[in-house]
Amino acid sequence: MTESQRPSGEYPKYPSYGNGDASYPPPSYEPTQPISTGPGTTMWPGQGGGDGSYGSGFPQSAPESAEPRRARRPVALLVAVAIAAAAVGGGTATVINQIAANNTGSGVIPGSPVSQSSKGSVAGVAEAVSPMIVEVNATSPAGKSTGSGVVITSDGEVITNNHVISGASSIEVTLSTGKTYSAEVVGTDPDKDLALIKLQGASGLKTATLGDSSKVSVGDEVVAIGSPEGLTGTVTSGIVSAVDRDVTVAKDDSNGQGQSWQGGGEQWPFEFGGQQFNGDTGDSTTTYKAIQTDASLNPGNSGGALINMDGEVIGINSAMYSASSSGRSSSSAAGSVGLGFAIPVNTVKTDLDTLRAGNTS
Repeated sequence: MTESQRPSGEYPKYPSYGNGDASYPPPSYEPTQPISTGPGTTMWPGQGGGDGSYGSGFPQSAPESAEPRRARRPVALLVAVAIAAAAVGGGTATVINQIAANNTGSGVIPGSPVSQSSKGSVAGVAEAVSPMIVEVNATSPAGKSTGSGVVITSDGEVITNNHVISGASSIEVTLSTGKTYSAEVVGTDPDKDLALIKLQGASGLKTATLGDSSKVSVGDEVVAIGSPEGLTGTVTSGIVSAVDRDVTVAKDDSNGQGQSWQGGGEQWPFEFGGQQFNGDTGDSTTTYKAIQTDASLNPGNSGGALINMDGEVIGINSAMYSASSSGRSSSSAAGSVGLGFAIPVNTVKTDLDTLRAGNTS
């Protein structure tokens, strides 16, 4: 028997193989140890290699570790959420601003689209907007009168002047196509010389875009559309001559005066600068800030539209100066001399809720 030459109890020490102590006897090969590549991932030597050789499965260094990649996901998610929230918040703010703008009269209330090619020219604006302007014929004990109106809803809401339909027992409205409807008064506001009427049985009508009269400037080109002397769809053009003119008109037809009364009659009277024009305004009057224009307006234009070159209604035509200002001449002897006035459309927009509620004052 061959004796060991090592001192008793002494054995060579070998590196630890994971148990914290030196191991003996040494294995014939180095034990395979798992390789940790990151939380939740374990790779054993030999994995991933094609030849199964030791170490072939060791992971190669990557340009980026898994941890930073994971860390960026919440950041990216937060950014996406923030963008979405901003978009939603911005959209909500826009809607709120639009509602607030409409309540205060500023901003634009869209109607039937006006093509870009129609904007900027009198012919284009007239062609695009004429279908939205109607002729209003009112019958009252004093006779029959002719005015105009602007379609604002597809089911037949029409804005016109109060003095056009004041005292009327029946109202008939004619579209630019020649089709006629009976209409009823929804609400009136004599203090603003505005009235809302509703066509009976109407649907699918083209509607006017109500612009923003606060942006109107002196010198702006404008188009007026109405039915002077019953000539439906008459178009005239000019510029804005002035803004914020204090114009005073009669609140009712108590003087027997109206808009182009058939069989002869007086012009609708108004006051400006302390003087009366086109007849006596009577004791019941109202004053409003008006847009002045040199676009030709004549009896029958009242209630029609004053339109900017984008096809947006900026005013409701309401009064005009006649050379026959004595009020004693028949309507046929009168004519426009380039002094017309329109109620700013922002006044119309702020009054719509009152008119729709059926208020009559």
